[in-house]
Amino acid sequence: MDALDRIRQQVEENPVIIYMKGTPQFPMCGFSNRAATALKACGAPFAYVNVLADQEIMQALPGFADWPTFPQIYIKGELIGGCDITLEMFESGELQQMVKEAAGEA
Repeated sequence: MDALDRIRQQVEENPVIIYMKGTPQFPMCGFSNRAATALKACGAPFAYVNVLADQEIMQALPGFADWPTFPQIYIKGELIGGCDITLEMFESGELQQMVKEAAGEA
């Protein structure tokens, strides 16, 4: 299975997933930290992929949804965006609603 197939499978199998530098517990960049913190504050489980630990994913992901930077957040198979968009959605309450719906809690 190539990297794009693995990404596709991860995005389809996980209602909420973040591709980030590091992990939610040990983020390796400020943007990943802020985006993961916003997801954690939504109160529903989410998956993550540490792109620093998987160079194939790191190289293939920007072409998957034509988004060049990290982090990338997907909800119900769709790219939501990166750090700035995620934080704007969190501040408006939209992110919490989307995450809860994706997790089957709404």
